[in-house]
Amino acid sequence: MTLKSYKTKRKFSGKNKTTEPKTSTKKKTKEKIFVVQKHDASHLHYDFRLEMNHTLKSWAVPKEPPRDKKTKRLAIQVEDHPLSYATFEGEIPEGHYGAGTVKIWDSGTYELIKKEPKEIEVNLKGKKLKGKYVLIKTNYGKTPEQKKKSWLLFKVDN
Repeated sequence: MTLKSYKTKRKFSGKNKTTEPKTSTKKKTKEKIFVVQKHDASHLHYDFRLEMNHTLKSWAVPKEPPRDKKTKRLAIQVEDHPLSYATFEGEIPEGHYGAGTVKIWDSGTYELIKKEPKEIEVNLKGKKLKGKYVLIKTNYGKTPEQKKKSWLLFKVDN
């Protein structure tokens, strides 16, 4: 997924424009960042974002991300977001894609342990999420599009 998809889903100018960031800002550190944003849109969910290749790779997690290794969560891959989205909090106006309230639930840095087409393993260093987490590609879903975007997020250590 690319930032092109992010930009086509949003209105950045005009009377009822979104307050979301349009472009990425340059980073000051070399450490990779992650952010989890609580997004109260049509359905409450959590957006799990990892900095990769100068963007935020993003997954929508329908329930609070796991903090213990017993819990596994479905994570639906969504469009990449600009790095500047990592600090975004606010109201996305009605009539816009993702309309609702966005608040940072957790953030920090991470180390990439493994990145393969169907598996991503990271060591998160956040306030709430700490330790090794894995995203595994699944074939969950009723449609080919759902199956293409479905991942499982879980913690590997306590």
